Amino acid sequence: MLSFDFEEPTFHTCECCGGRTTHLTRFVYQDGDAYAVYYARFSDHPGERYVQAVVSIGDWSEDSGPWDRVAFALNIWVANDQFQVGVRPAGEGPWAGIEIIGRVLDRDEALRHERVGEVFHISDHMVAEDRPLRVYLQGAL
Repeated sequence: MLSFDFEEPTFHTCECCGGRTTHLTRFVYQDGDAYAVYYARFSDHPGERYVQAVVSIGDWSEDSGPWDRVAFALNIWVANDQFQVGVRPAGEGPWAGIEIIGRVLDRDEALRHERVGEVFHISDHMVAEDRPLRVYLQGAL
């Protein structure tokens, strides 16, 4: 069973347009044990509504390190009144250089990875249980 620790969102104001970007940090537990971490961000800039996210999954015990985890870069959006999730190329997004999450997999590698199903399961919970993320995306419905 998955459970989440939802940190308070942080915000950044764009100097160009004054738009607000929301940043989320979330800790995921499976049966009470550290299981994954995800970061998400979205903006109220005009245009398409989508969430950029990265899910880092693997060993998060105290003795572990980035070498024990892999990360999946995702986009989440709404199409035909349903939430959609897609895997992005590794170099895209703001988390490409964050060492603690482990190596961010390239899109093709991520889609073939043995844990991709677990990541999509986490993304299902993201859109169902992460209130700021869900409210943002529901604005596109």
